[in-house]
Amino acid sequence: MLSTLLSAFRYPDLRKRILFVLGMFAIYIAGIHIPIPGVNREALERLFAHGGLFSLIDLFSGGAMRKFTIFAMGIYPYITASIIMQLLTMAIPSLEELAKEGGEEGRKKIGQYTRYLTVLISLMQAAGMCVGLGRAKDILHFTTFDYFRAVIALTAATCFLLWLGELITEKGIGNGVSLIILCNIMLRLPYDVYNTVDLLRAGAISFFNVLLLFSLFLGVVAAVVAMQNAQRKIPVQYARKVVGIRAYAGAQTFLPIRLNNAGVIPIIFAAAIIYFPSTILSFFGGSPNPQSWVNKFLYYFMPGVNVVASIIYAILVMVFTYFYTAVVFNPSDISDNLRKAGGFIPGVRPGLPTKEYIDRVLTRVTFVGALFLAAIALLQYYYAPITGVPPQTFTIVGGTSILILVGVAVETIQQLEAQIAMRRYEGFIK
Repeated sequence: MLSTLLSAFRYPDLRKRILFVLGMFAIYIAGIHIPIPGVNREALERLFAHGGLFSLIDLFSGGAMRKFTIFAMGIYPYITASIIMQLLTMAIPSLEELAKEGGEEGRKKIGQYTRYLTVLISLMQAAGMCVGLGRAKDILHFTTFDYFRAVIALTAATCFLLWLGELITEKGIGNGVSLIILCNIMLRLPYDVYNTVDLLRAGAISFFNVLLLFSLFLGVVAAVVAMQNAQRKIPVQYARKVVGIRAYAGAQTFLPIRLNNAGVIPIIFAAAIIYFPSTILSFFGGSPNPQSWVNKFLYYFMPGVNVVASIIYAILVMVFTYFYTAVVFNPSDISDNLRKAGGFIPGVRPGLPTKEYIDRVLTRVTFVGALFLAAIALLQYYYAPITGVPPQTFTIVGGTSILILVGVAVETIQQLEAQIAMRRYEGFIK
């Protein structure tokens, strides 16, 4: 990765693109520290100490949610809007036709709808966040006008981040929105390292615990990279074709089916559901009595604390993995496209048998990917007893953080390598 970055700096246009991305990161980091007035930061920290759905949002905001700055919602509303648009594209025939047959104009139209939906979701989420935090004890000291001002500021900041992400995509390297999320995670990393070193100096943990934690981190990174690149290759044969007076020999290729087609989305969905009850009840201050029915009820929605909650969380991750894979990978469309292009799977008849074969392979492959996602999702709750490091000290070890970090980094480096190879090829032609 470092050699690729060094090679990219030798080309003036690539160097300009990389520096542009770093400049946008600097603007974003500066915005993270612009606070919204009237917030009791200490009370907000106590609320986040219990985890919950807000902690998931905080991941996509680089810690801005924990400080309740203007970037508190991060790019999360856009992620939600994109998922909803994907589901609507499957459910509404006109949108499905626009996505499949509209070409570049169709994609631009769907992108425009996604932006409108992002604004709507941002307004709703900002209002719900402010009202919810206002109900919690001693967090917000807002007047009616302060609520209105905070909602507008949070929504505008999310729209600004979306615009920033599109600028990075257009003038930088990689996907802008993904890189902003990557920046958020990297901003959390120094804080986690500082906490770990502080515990080591205080004697709360030993050097062996830190070494074990670092080894686990490297092992998880290696496993995620392997799973991100793992594929089941289905062989595809194209028949011999005659076009005019020219004959074209049949070609052999393969249809790649990734073990993880759903990415990090299943973990986000599962965490949102499992944390929803505790987040809603935290708005009302909870109950100080550990034997109260509220705390007994919430006990069954705390993965890592309760075994039943961990099992439910893992099952939810697996279910959403299958669900989202069905959204992004349609065996029927693949089968039709193969038939139209004159391709077939050796030993399998075109049409319905091909669709059933692809679906059967996809189901088996997705099961392995779903198990892996469930294990990664639970690792952030169980790394503490494995390494001896207190929980919430080095949260980047598992869950959404490591998947996004590795996935975006690998994708960006691959795009950078493609850009370098293209320029080397152009130089060879000259």
